[in-house]
Amino acid sequence: MTERPPLSTTETGAPAPSDAFSLSVGRNGPILLHDHHFIQQMAHFNRERVPERNVHAKGGGAFGFFETTEDVSQFTKAALFQPGVRTEVLVRFSTVAGEQGSADTVRDPRGFAIKFYTTQGNYDLVGNNTPIFFIRDPMKFPHFIRSQKRLPDIGVRDNNMQWDFWTLNPESAHQVTWLFGDRGTPRTWRHMNGYGSHTFMWANAAGEKFWIKYHFKTDQGIECFTDAEAKAMVAEDPDFHRRDLFTAISRGEYPSWTLYVQVMPYEDAPSYRFNPFDLTKVWPHGDYPLIKVGRLVLDRNPSNFFAEIEQAAFEPSNLVPGIGVSPDKMLLGRMFAYADTHRYRIGPNYNQLPVNQPKVPVHTYTFDGPMRYHHSGNQPVYSPNSFGGPVADEQLGEDLTWAVSGDMVRAAAELHPEDDDFGQAGTLVREVMDDAARSRLAENVIGSLRNGVTSPVLERALEYWRNIDKELGDTIAKGVTGL
Repeated sequence: MTERPPLSTTETGAPAPSDAFSLSVGRNGPILLHDHHFIQQMAHFNRERVPERNVHAKGGGAFGFFETTEDVSQFTKAALFQPGVRTEVLVRFSTVAGEQGSADTVRDPRGFAIKFYTTQGNYDLVGNNTPIFFIRDPMKFPHFIRSQKRLPDIGVRDNNMQWDFWTLNPESAHQVTWLFGDRGTPRTWRHMNGYGSHTFMWANAAGEKFWIKYHFKTDQGIECFTDAEAKAMVAEDPDFHRRDLFTAISRGEYPSWTLYVQVMPYEDAPSYRFNPFDLTKVWPHGDYPLIKVGRLVLDRNPSNFFAEIEQAAFEPSNLVPGIGVSPDKMLLGRMFAYADTHRYRIGPNYNQLPVNQPKVPVHTYTFDGPMRYHHSGNQPVYSPNSFGGPVADEQLGEDLTWAVSGDMVRAAAELHPEDDDFGQAGTLVREVMDDAARSRLAENVIGSLRNGVTSPVLERALEYWRNIDKELGDTIAKGVTGL
């Protein structure tokens, strides 16, 4: 016998009068304003989409766990990174520039955001599939994103606008070289690495501080589309990455990544050959080798995409004891920007949504506001108080800090001995890529520059690539101009 479906109800739980017909005066007459069920259905429909993310709008994700398999307690006291600890996680992957309806396989960096539901509160690591980024100062970020979006008059994306920004900001060279290489179009989310990208601070139980970088290495191996394959998939299945992750988990093929960190002694930073807090730079592994930490596994799909992925809110400001930020200006800018975006997009009480709630009790002096549904009764609403309100443990919640001095200025960070905008990009071309990869890089750049890039941006772009690598730049120039 077929099980009877549940009774359709109104939002308040009363039996629904109909899900097919509105209330009208006669069968052919006008519908009535007091048909509250219709009004509620339509009014909610008009509001059922929250504003999409301004950046990283298109994405998908899954739940799983992170297990610390190694002992890194000498570097951090964070509970999730103690030996044998297993922590529930949510991971969201995304493209950067495209809107909700954009295709998954376009050439673009991929977001790689992780929410760790730890015993000390939520820890969010909001990274990318690249260890670097286009800019090093957050003042440039809105301008960068607008240059990757749409023209204000015709409303289309424009290569000329993109290359104009990149060539006027040569610090972008390292990331642009990565973007136009093979890894600019990963075959799936499962077949790409993830990086914290920024430099973070760890502190151990003794109070010793270290600078660290996160590297999540895919256990599935790196696989990428060629430019032609990626463009073909745009037409065949624009949701290919989202579909691939969901179906892989559904059939029991759980993707996993091994976490490694690079650890720099706190005292090394001032004299290191590169600025260790510059987001456009990497730390060569020969200087600071990878240290294994544990394993990330995704083994559960969301049951409702909107509730668990679209409303998921990741922010670098979600920190736990033993983990802190660094002088990286981009990271410090993101500490404000992400939480403020969530307040705009999904409301000031976004942390009360089930997907964002920590797995530990919350006792806070933030109260009320739109859509708040966890309340604390008659708990005092101010601090200090004499009536049993929560009290901060300033030692347990201590901020991890570093020494600073100097006048307030608007200026670039002081240069380290080997800092420049093109050096590491050139190393990537000459020492990491083989001949075939360099050839594909050149063809990808040539295709982009031929597609609407005009003078004087084109001339700057050719010089930009010659500054990265003279031979590669000459190859690109010949491919674009024939000279």
